[in-house]
Formats: sequence, structure tokens, C-alpha cells
Amino acid sequence: MISEDIIKEISIKTDSKILLLVIDGVGGLPLDGKTELERAEIPNLDNLVSRSICGLTDPVGYGITPGSGPSHLALFGYDPLKYIIGRGVLEALGIGVELTPKDMAARGNFATMDSRGIIVDRRAGRIPTEKNREICALLGKEIEKIKGVKVFIRPGKEHRFVAIFRGDGLNGPLSDADPQKNGEKARPARALSSRAKKAEEVVNSFIKKASEVLKSQHPANTVLLRGISKVPRIPPMGELFNLSPAAIATYPMYRGLARLVGMEVLQTGDGIQDELRTLRENFAKFDFFYLHIKQTDSSGEDGDYEKKVKIIEEVDRYIPEILDLKFDVIVVTSDHSTPALLKSHSWHPNPFMLWSRFIRVDGVNRFTERDCSKGSLGRFAAVNAMALMLANGLKLRKFGA
Repeated sequence: MISEDIIKEISIKTDSKILLLVIDGVGGLPLDGKTELERAEIPNLDNLVSRSICGLTDPVGYGITPGSGPSHLALFGYDPLKYIIGRGVLEALGIGVELTPKDMAARGNFATMDSRGIIVDRRAGRIPTEKNREICALLGKEIEKIKGVKVFIRPGKEHRFVAIFRGDGLNGPLSDADPQKNGEKARPARALSSRAKKAEEVVNSFIKKASEVLKSQHPANTVLLRGISKVPRIPPMGELFNLSPAAIATYPMYRGLARLVGMEVLQTGDGIQDELRTLRENFAKFDFFYLHIKQTDSSGEDGDYEKKVKIIEEVDRYIPEILDLKFDVIVVTSDHSTPALLKSHSWHPNPFMLWSRFIRVDGVNRFTERDCSKGSLGRFAAVNAMALMLANGLKLRKFGA
């Protein structure tokens, strides 16, 4: 990748507008011979890809299954191995929490635990968001401080919430207090260095107290915490790339990540149609838009192949509206793959297409994993996508004499 110093030196401000459309988890694996993209009827995406350059991206590296944080950072032009961001920080920023240097944040799941301490449902049946708010209010009332550390509980969507621990001496790193799959015993957080001992005690005391408070709240009778972390320092996109960037995303984590790299996070409704309306209303105000589609990833994690196909087809129906806005550069890709066959993120590379007036069309006619593998960009590191977008927006001056 190009160093931050160089990209900062050669980036210039122009009027051209860039759209990064991230269809989360869109890559899949074949079921009855076809991936979800190959099964979907997507005439508009196929038409756009036929006028684009294509390839496959690796968010982190060959064989590495990425989380949403590092895979998005790469697309935004940041080295995902340099900037390690905990999920808790992203969730907290995503719901508008202003974190201080004394804060440690964790992404929480309400979960179902049986009498043996086995986690039988990591998502507590995806409880309604309204029930989530009710439970968070209960926890906030019952647990205000632990060992002199203030505790704040903030609701997210469905089973997700954020826990913020504010006090002196809270340091990481800590392991996740989450077995990551059903059928295993609940796990405490573990200090991964001697500096993290106080944080370990506080976090585990919170989990114990929360389980006591929630014992009558089945299916949400315990909590799992992961991504327990503090805010890192990351140079903003405006400073690095000379952009005025905006983000349109419905889920807190992605909004948090966008805010962390200096994007203005635009308020929007929950549906794809709402996101497109927000894009149209704000088109004149920014020169870089990150538009995130979550439902493809959710259906992949649920193992729902048919639903994922339908979401892909729904996205395709909105492509003409996007084209009507006359962006100068359009990229359609994913942060990572989430095959329904695996019910999880995977290490497989992501289909990538870039359209602008300044490309050499490479003859790919379908927006699928196999077809994009034949594109002229080949298989490349996702962190290089930003330079490609800037170049095609004529936002990079010549390097060197």
C-alpha cells in the first residue's frame, strides 16, 4: 500500500464525487452449484459491471477471516494491521457516545444461558429492540459503579448493547468474554497483560452482577462482552485524503467506524430505500459517500441463502437511482464474505467493481465472484481501493519528478 505520508502529500481537492457502496458480506459459496450472487437476478449490477473494471479484494490477507472493523478500515484506505480497533469502541461511537481517555467500551450481546452455565443462544432469540431498551434501563439502574468505576449501559438494535466503563487505571488488552458459538460455557474476560488486571476484575464483576439482575428476563438472562477496548488515534480521512466524507449506515458499529475516521454520519431510516433518500438529499454537500447495506450480511450469518439472494436483488433495483445522481466514481464491493453455507464471515476474497470515465473496461459481464476474478484488477489488497477511487476522481497529483 502507499504510505500515509505519500497519499497525504499527493491528494488534492476536486469537485468530483465518489460513492463506495458496500454490500456487506455479499460474497458466498455455491449451494447447488451457485453462490448467492450467481443465483440472484441483478440486471442493473450486471450492466454496471460490464462498464467497469473488476477484481477480487482481500481485506487483511490470504486465508484470514476478517472482522467488520479491519475489513472496513482497509476499504477506507487504512492499514488494518496498523490500526486495531475494538468492536466496543465502534459500537459506542456508532450510537453517539462520546468516549474519553478514561473509557473502556465493550460490545454486548444479551444471551440465553442454561442452568449449567452453557450459552444456548448468543443472541437471545434476537429480542426486539424495545425489549433491549427496557433491559438496558434495568441494568443501568441496578449497576451504576463497580470498584469505583462508573458503568454506562446503552441499547443498540435487537440483542446488542454497549457497556462503557469509566475510571482510572483501565487498560487492555482483554480477551472476549464470549465463547463465540452456542453450546459452550460462558467465559470470563482475561487480562492479556499485567496492566489489564484491574479492567479484568471490573468487567467480570459486571458480567456476574448483570447475570444476577437478568435471571428472570429469559431469554435475555445473561450478557456476553467482546471487543473490550479504548479509543485509538486514527488520522481523519479529510486530513489524509483531502475529502469531505459522509456515511450512510443503519447499524451502530458501521456508523461508529465511519465517525472514527472522520466521516460525517448522516441520519437515515432503517431500509435501503431510506438510505437512498438520505443519499439524494445530501448529494451536494460531500464529495465521498460510504453507503452500507447490512441485510446481506445478517442473512448470511443466519444461514438464510434465499433471503440473502432476495436482499441482493433488492439492492439491484436501486442501482438506476444511484446512477441518476451522476457520481464520477462508483465502487461496488463488500467488506468481507459471509456465505450462508458457513453462517459466518469467511476468508474468501470479495467481488469488486469500479466505474468511472477513466477506466479500461475489462469485459466482465456479471457481478459475481467467479466473473470478477477474471477482471483486470486481479486479486488485490482492499487497502489499495482508496487510491484507485481517488485516482479515478482525479484527486491525486503526480508523484515524483
